[in-house]
Amino acid sequence: MKLENRVAVITGAGSGIGRASALEFAREGARVVVADLNLAGALETVRQIKAGGGQAIAVETDVARPESVQTLVAQTLEAFSQVHVLLNNAAIQVNKTVEDTTVEEWNREINVNLGGVFLCSKFFLPHLRQTRGCIINMSSVNGFFVEPMCAGYCATKAAIIGLTKAMAIDHGKEGIRVNCICPGYIDAGLAWGYFEAQPDPAAARAAAGKLHALWRIGRPEEVARVAVFLASDEASFMTGSAVVVDGGFGSGLPPSS
Repeated sequence: MKLENRVAVITGAGSGIGRASALEFAREGARVVVADLNLAGALETVRQIKAGGGQAIAVETDVARPESVQTLVAQTLEAFSQVHVLLNNAAIQVNKTVEDTTVEEWNREINVNLGGVFLCSKFFLPHLRQTRGCIINMSSVNGFFVEPMCAGYCATKAAIIGLTKAMAIDHGKEGIRVNCICPGYIDAGLAWGYFEAQPDPAAARAAAGKLHALWRIGRPEEVARVAVFLASDEASFMTGSAVVVDGGFGSGLPPSS
């Protein structure tokens, strides 16, 4: 198993890519800390991990609040004594232009998506230094390719790519690797909510699929397996990378074709 005897903390793991990652990490032998603001979702992820024979705990966490992240660190160490992997996955998305976005919405999106990466990394770094561990940040193809009606989201995902590279440079000498993943459309989490809000969810999925060279949207486990790779020794010489997992997003035909 690729992650045997390692402890992984995954934020936003109560659903979507976070849950899929937690399950894949557990299958590869990791003990998983499932962090999410939605405690019920986190507990369900833990239930699924334990049903498969894995070890996990759930911690209710708001990654935008320093005291909440510090509690996450404390409960992680209390349960497992150490940490080897931090997967910063928690995010929200406001589907508006800058003009239509409220100040409160803007601040919350920045504080969760970008601030959460900062806070979790800041407070876990001293413990990752002890294990020469790694950080994986969840960015997006929207860090490279901007789409309409998601100005704040695109801004945070681009910033995460820059922050990933900065942390990789700052902490590489300590043996800490820092990479990020940039998914395309994935049928889970934020994208799932968007599709389900459309008049015809199936048609919306099909149209989005045609934006990808593979002519389909991705599955959360397809991103999760890349996260496992980046957390494992197989990626031992990778740091500062933005790994694109997008099925060739932007290479397909337009949705109308």
